[in-house]
Amino acid sequence: MDKIKGGWAGQTIGVTFGWPSEFKYLGTYIQDYETIRWHDDYVNEAMTTFPGLYDDVYVDLTFVEVFEKSGIDASLDEFAKAFAAKEYELWHANQAGRYNLQNGVPAEQAGHWLHNPHADDIDFQIEADFAGLMNPGMPGAATCVADQIGRLVNSGDGLYGGIYVANLYALAFVHDDLSFVVENALRAIPEESNFYKCISDVVRWHGQYPDDWKQTWFEVQKKWAEEVGCPNGVFHPLNIDAKLNAAYVVMGLLYGGGDFTRTIEIATRLGQDSDCNPATAFGVLGVIKGYSQIPPEWLEPLQKAEHRQFSYTDLSLNDVYAMGYRHALASIAHQGGDTTGNVIRLPKTPVATVAFEENFAGHFPAGLKPLGAVFADRYVFEVDGIGFVIRGHAAKKSSDAPDHVLRAGLYIDGKEVEQANFPTDPKKARTELFWRYQLPKGHHKIEIKVLNPHPQYELRTVDCLVYGDKPYGGMRESE
Repeated sequence: MDKIKGGWAGQTIGVTFGWPSEFKYLGTYIQDYETIRWHDDYVNEAMTTFPGLYDDVYVDLTFVEVFEKSGIDASLDEFAKAFAAKEYELWHANQAGRYNLQNGVPAEQAGHWLHNPHADDIDFQIEADFAGLMNPGMPGAATCVADQIGRLVNSGDGLYGGIYVANLYALAFVHDDLSFVVENALRAIPEESNFYKCISDVVRWHGQYPDDWKQTWFEVQKKWAEEVGCPNGVFHPLNIDAKLNAAYVVMGLLYGGGDFTRTIEIATRLGQDSDCNPATAFGVLGVIKGYSQIPPEWLEPLQKAEHRQFSYTDLSLNDVYAMGYRHALASIAHQGGDTTGNVIRLPKTPVATVAFEENFAGHFPAGLKPLGAVFADRYVFEVDGIGFVIRGHAAKKSSDAPDHVLRAGLYIDGKEVEQANFPTDPKKARTELFWRYQLPKGHHKIEIKVLNPHPQYELRTVDCLVYGDKPYGGMRESE
């Protein structure tokens, strides 16, 4: 119970600490001279001021609630229905996955990169904590849970991020050697994946520069900071890619050396998704050390808010602690362990490597075509490549108009390839207008037609990310 509480408490403390800096340090780290704010009632302040900050926790709790309602062997469809019905704020792969579920994409395909341009993003990585916390010392069981539920929002490296985090938590119950936990959790990930290669590099660089996390940050930046998938991050310093941010989690753990304050400071100062990364690192360390070992300066502000319900749920941390303990015992029994006496006996469910899959294989960012068109009926433009993502959204022409759903079709070279719904309600919106991968190489005419035009509503485009079949760009050679 002490370790389960340590995991949930650590996650909540970490996301709160990183609140002001989230995605403000893009391609850089927070300098030493900058003090990161924290005070004795900070968790209450954050929960009141920005409830959406805790998407790390309230999405976790959606899945925890399904286990509570339907039991330890709940089906993927039950998780999909619960997730699709939630009306909380979401972004990136989470929002794309929920939209897919609400619009008829099968649960096991909602996170696949052909249906979800954000498939490599961090989303399931930041909410897979529950899968490890309910499977103490059982990494194989944690993998099974994560490999199933994670497909609602991610695939490939994005899915591996969640599987890796679940394994970190599961191993943290029975091992206190941080290097052992970090390296053995990685055994769940196929070696040929970029996720595995990235985290392996971090472990190696930590051995090479054991007292210099900034040097390892530079090494990660040089080799792994190039975004390929997320349409918001390609040709932009934003990087919400799972493997890059998982690298920052691992750096926080390894360079933190088991010290709570150093761990949370480093994981936050590394930048990019600087609330989610310390949440994961502090949560894993919270399991290794236990709730009772979290220093008062971190724990006491949390304890003032443990009675408060997270937004979009009926659950407080106090509820989650008790629920998490029940689910852990149920999972241990389900896996063949013994929970009947005063001593809990864990079954052997060793780390198991999942199958290899790769998102955006053979696709290379070739250009970003500005669009900026606003239309209520039809829009046509051309691209040259093997794939594209059109950023944009449905909008009201006046703020007092009610929410509405436009329907539009995508035509490539004169052939209709898709129809989709475009709600103006941001919580139901499609993350991008249209996208297509694996096209024949060459020139393509792209046309969007609004199929149910309405004088009060329109589609607005931002730009079009174009993919080629080989790396483009780079520095020009002088003549």
